[in-house]
Amino acid sequence: MKIETKCIQSGYTPQNGESRVLPITQSTTFKYESTEQMGRLFDLEENGYFYTRLANPTNDAVAAKIADLEGGVAGMLTSSGQAACFYSIFNICQAGEHFICSSTVYGGTFNLFGVTMKKLGIDVTFVDPDASEEELAAAFKENTKAMFGETIANPALVVLDIEKWAKVAHAHHVPLIIDNTFATPINCRPIEWGADIVVHSTTKYMDGHATVVGGAIIDSGNFDWEAAGKYPCLTTPDESYHGVVYTKQFGNTAYIMKATAQVMRDLGSIPSPHNSFLLNLGLETLFLRMERHCQNAQAVAEFLSGHDKIEWVKYCGLPGDKYYELAQKYLPKGSCGVISFGVKGGRAAAVRFMDSLKLAAIVTHVADARTSVLHPASHTHRQMNDEELAAAGVTPDLIRFSVGIENVQDIIEDIDQALQNA
Repeated sequence: MKIETKCIQSGYTPQNGESRVLPITQSTTFKYESTEQMGRLFDLEENGYFYTRLANPTNDAVAAKIADLEGGVAGMLTSSGQAACFYSIFNICQAGEHFICSSTVYGGTFNLFGVTMKKLGIDVTFVDPDASEEELAAAFKENTKAMFGETIANPALVVLDIEKWAKVAHAHHVPLIIDNTFATPINCRPIEWGADIVVHSTTKYMDGHATVVGGAIIDSGNFDWEAAGKYPCLTTPDESYHGVVYTKQFGNTAYIMKATAQVMRDLGSIPSPHNSFLLNLGLETLFLRMERHCQNAQAVAEFLSGHDKIEWVKYCGLPGDKYYELAQKYLPKGSCGVISFGVKGGRAAAVRFMDSLKLAAIVTHVADARTSVLHPASHTHRQMNDEELAAAGVTPDLIRFSVGIENVQDIIEDIDQALQNA
């Protein structure tokens, strides 16, 4: 099936007489006739449902749909994108170990990796996403277990050279984890470029309507954990689960099975089945919405780039953009609906501009049907110092503008009138 068909059809196939629409299995637990069968489920020897923190039919159907959209073999939903980012690393990295991350990742992810996870004893090195292969290789340590980056950085809009990062990761026998939130699998499928694990904040374009917070982790099934020789957590007995060896018992789905059976079991950031149901409704229109978001954003970016009150514009769909060529390679159908720009007059002018908008709303959220705006230095990235802001590609005047699917002329007129007040 083509990807737009998968948005509708994947994950759930009703049988004769069953609900045409994905049902909400709003139950914490599931009944069985025998103690023996329940025991087999707890031993991971049989597939089935016994407690929603580990698995739920509604959640599993939506995870399977996202896995299919990304071209992966299995997926797991989480209660937020932050949980997905955390679990993706924590599943294979423990105290005393290290991973490498692009310095331009979303501010919340930067703080999670650079502050909170360091408290757990997991170290990170932030690197320039545009670093050469030699510079990336120099960041590796003997205990490095993964590389992490974003397809399109939020809000710096850096386009990552996924193929280059994958080449370096695999040369050092570690997986590449890519946050594909902004591009979505409609515009980029990182697994096809060498990524091993893909994560999402499904709160953004996948839901698309600012109704449910959620996340997803997708396993490509391509990374050979045994050959890498670095992951005893997957290749040796897990004593907390009756000595199961994930790679032996689950093959190329070992990573996701461990994330579910061990990490989710212990930390429990599972989405409610009702939230997964709402996410599925968003996924059904994802292809249509992404097309419109990109069309509108391209028009807005072109308008801004020609406006005399705009200092600079970042949008990889503009021919003069630093990442235009990479976008043509990885994002030929369009990137996303988010634009970064600076208003002449600096931070004060940026604030006046934002406060003058009428259609676009000042909200923390980004990437849904409604046009919204944010000042990252004051909001999402306010925990960072000036040096960290610069490394993340966030200047004091940067405005993150998330173009919605309204009539594009209405959006442009709103921007224009607000610029008159800036």
